[in-house]
Amino acid sequence: MALKSIIYKADLNISDMDRGYYADHNLTIARHPSETDERMMIRVLAFAIHASERLEFGKGISDTEEPDLWEKDYTDAIQLWCEVGQPDDRRLLKACGRSEQVIVYSFASASDIWWKAMNSRLDRAKNLRVMNVPSTQSQALEKLAQRTMQLQCTIQDGQIWMSAGDASVQIDLEMLKDYAS
Repeated sequence: MALKSIIYKADLNISDMDRGYYADHNLTIARHPSETDERMMIRVLAFAIHASERLEFGKGISDTEEPDLWEKDYTDAIQLWCEVGQPDDRRLLKACGRSEQVIVYSFASASDIWWKAMNSRLDRAKNLRVMNVPSTQSQALEKLAQRTMQLQCTIQDGQIWMSAGDASVQIDLEMLKDYAS
């Protein structure tokens, strides 16, 4: 018998002063049985960074044709494709062909090794950005995970703070690859 996804609920309050975006989102997050709390919270972080009325969670881990997050325009064209973790180069190049922008949020201590192997293979992907969440910060973010969460995300001058109750995590993303570089 296949294991079912675990459902998490999050009330996410976003104050993104860099984009002038202020909103509350009630998220229902299906955590795949093979997914860790750490990876799930990186998905929530990516949602907070790119939040908009059309951004939604994709099937990600359970479907090779969908990303972890995506935003489509009104014609169903993919504007933003977000991957979490360490996807392979074929998946990313395919995503770059289907979407206007592709962003990867890598995390974990092996991210440096993964990126060294991928960097030259993804050189031609001009619409790809790769960001790394340092492992100490992704592990601290994991500790905020609960089945029902009240989260606040503040973004100002490129700095990100995610908090739940008295716990707060500062996230300093490391740029591994920017668009057209």
